[in-house]
Amino acid sequence: MHAKEIVLDFYKSDVILDKNAVKEFLHPEITIDWNSSKGFIQMNFDDIIRLVEEMSKAYLRSKIKISHIIEEGDTVSVRFSHFVKTIENQREEMLLAHFFVIWEIKEGKLFKGFQMSQFS
Repeated sequence: MHAKEIVLDFYKSDVILDKNAVKEFLHPEITIDWNSSKGFIQMNFDDIIRLVEEMSKAYLRSKIKISHIIEEGDTVSVRFSHFVKTIENQREEMLLAHFFVIWEIKEGKLFKGFQMSQFS
C-alpha cells in the first residue's frame, strides 16, 4: 500500500474515534510534534490512544474533509478540516479545527507526524 493510501484510510470517517482502528495505523514508536493554538505538544503511541479515548467520549461522529494531499516517497502532507457531532447536539455537525500535517510512513504505519492546528 502506498503512503498516501495509508493516510487516506486513517482519515476515513470515524476511524479517529475508534482506538482499536487507530492502533492498526500507528507504528509502535510513533511520535507527533503538534503545534496547536494552545502551544506545542509532543505525543507518543500511548498519548495518542488516550486522546482517541477522550474524543470518543465527547463525539459521536467524526468527519475529515481533505483539501490537499501530496505524497513524496514515504512522506505525505495533508491539509484538512475536522468536523464532529457532539453527544449533546447529535444533529449538528460542527467544525472542530483546521489541520496541516506531514506524515512519515515506516513499515506501512504512521511513524512521525508534524502537525499544526487552529480551532475554528
